[in-house]
Amino acid sequence: MKKLTILFFSFFAAVAVVSCGSKKNDPAPGPDDEKPVVTNPGKVYDTVGLKYKSYTGLVMAGYQGWFAAEGDGSERGWYHYQGNGGFYPGNTNVDFWPDITEYTKKYKSPFKFANGDDAYLYSPWDEESVDLHFKWMKDYGLDGVHMQRFVGEIKPSNAKGKRHFNKVLANALKAAKKYERAISVMYDLSGSNSADVAYLEQDWNELQTIFKLFDNKENPTYLYHRGKPLVTIWGVGFNDNRNYTIEDVSKLVDKLKGPDNKVSIMLGVPFYWRTFGNDTEKDPALHALIKKVDIIMPWAVGRFNSSGYTEQNVLADIQWCHANKVDYVPLVFPGFTWGNMHKDASLYYQIPRLKGDFLWQQISGAKAVGAKSLYVAMFDEIDEGTAIFKTALEKNTPLNGDAGLRFVGIENDLTSDYYLWLTGQGAKWFHGEPGYSRSKPVRK
Repeated sequence: MKKLTILFFSFFAAVAVVSCGSKKNDPAPGPDDEKPVVTNPGKVYDTVGLKYKSYTGLVMAGYQGWFAAEGDGSERGWYHYQGNGGFYPGNTNVDFWPDITEYTKKYKSPFKFANGDDAYLYSPWDEESVDLHFKWMKDYGLDGVHMQRFVGEIKPSNAKGKRHFNKVLANALKAAKKYERAISVMYDLSGSNSADVAYLEQDWNELQTIFKLFDNKENPTYLYHRGKPLVTIWGVGFNDNRNYTIEDVSKLVDKLKGPDNKVSIMLGVPFYWRTFGNDTEKDPALHALIKKVDIIMPWAVGRFNSSGYTEQNVLADIQWCHANKVDYVPLVFPGFTWGNMHKDASLYYQIPRLKGDFLWQQISGAKAVGAKSLYVAMFDEIDEGTAIFKTALEKNTPLNGDAGLRFVGIENDLTSDYYLWLTGQGAKWFHGEPGYSRSKPVRK
């Protein structure tokens, strides 16, 4: 089910540098040139009072919301915290440990600190915990989040899974309205088959009714783009033997848009989508599908480390999208680690965070080549260490058994909120505030 477990390619592989016929690092077209002419405006929505009418200019993160705790009411146990077969020292799926200082609801875990104290965790099943996350978004300047919705977990055959994700979405919509943060629904097709892809349409229609998604008074911060509510379909065109096809997703796009172009669609595609490289199906149908949607977001996590990053790839992507009248949102991530998931200590910090240097390298690189918006992976992904929300410093993490396993954490000379703060600085830069450059900002 997990995006990176399925899709990770070693960052030691060379990243292609594509200049698109230009030796200069020319910026992408300006915002006025970037917006294509809409030849089929279709359905018209009442957007009076909506706060976020376009993704352009926003910095948003992905929000997994898939964790659960024993006793939280979800009846899922230690879901996504646990390893294969249970949750106990030496058997967990997460590398980072949340900083639970500010949570009002906490759950005692089977883990302990070196001094014998119990270690606690949170659950997004609780409205209070999700509310805290959205408060942090506002406090640090993150525009909002794309709420992940895993198709394999919301099918009728998985009643507890659907109940969980509906509850977390309800919590998030309420908090987004309270703190005026942008929010949208993002479907993840990982682990799906063709029938599951088709089922997505039914679930999407249900959400519109249950939550009144397009009611500008009920949900004034739901994200729109090109005049339509935005929905994301993640996971098409990857060459990892998925049980659905590009054609399946193309049919779904046609159904979601319908004859009156009801929604804007963002498509999550492989990193090498443009050149049909390493992670991508070599099928021209992928490009044809991309030309039918409104935005694409290539999945960059695990594709490079600091020495392998090149903004030229982002530039070439932007130029292709501009030529084909598709908007483009690059992904940035703080680092990567999945030692506990694989019970392999050599996989801790496989892509080092470098005290924020790696994240800022990507933010400044995207800005330099003309990107207008960002997708940050991820807000709360502690399984693979891409989380930007408050997590414990390495020295403040619990013990994890006797097999050489441990928890990694925020670098000890930083603070648990550092990556939230740094992401917020990037958001200010993308909002047009002056004073930012290639040099990582210094926190005062």
